[in-house]
Formats: sequence, structure tokens, C-alpha cells
Amino acid sequence: MKQPITGYHKDDEDHWVAELACGHFQHVRHTPPWVVRPWVTSVEGRASMLGFELECVKCETGAPRDSV
Repeated sequence: MKQPITGYHKDDEDHWVAELACGHFQHVRHTPPWVVRPWVTSVEGRASMLGFELECVKCETGAPRDSV
């Protein structure tokens, strides 16, 4: 199920995590060549992706909302 990005925070290991409208969190790493997301590396890039929809596997499985 696709959910829009509403914000971001960093986890304990300093990785960026997208906060989704459904209340779930999803890591958004830029780790080429496996995952190419250069927009994650700048404030402007992250801001440009607010509202972008990511596939939320947690919604599919009925997982409870995440918390910071």
C-alpha cells in the first residue's frame, strides 16, 4: 500500500528514516549501487520528496504505528 512521506528523522545509527502518513517509518538510505537515493543526502532533496508515496509493507501486514 502506497503512503506519502510526511517527514523525516534520523535513527540511532544516523540513518534517515521517512515518516509516512499512515504512522509507519521506513529507512530511506542512499547506498549505491544497491539503493540509489541521492535526494536523501540534502535538506533540499528530502524536502522535495515530501508527499512522495513509498510502498508501506507494514500497512500490508497490519503492523501497529511506529513511534520515535
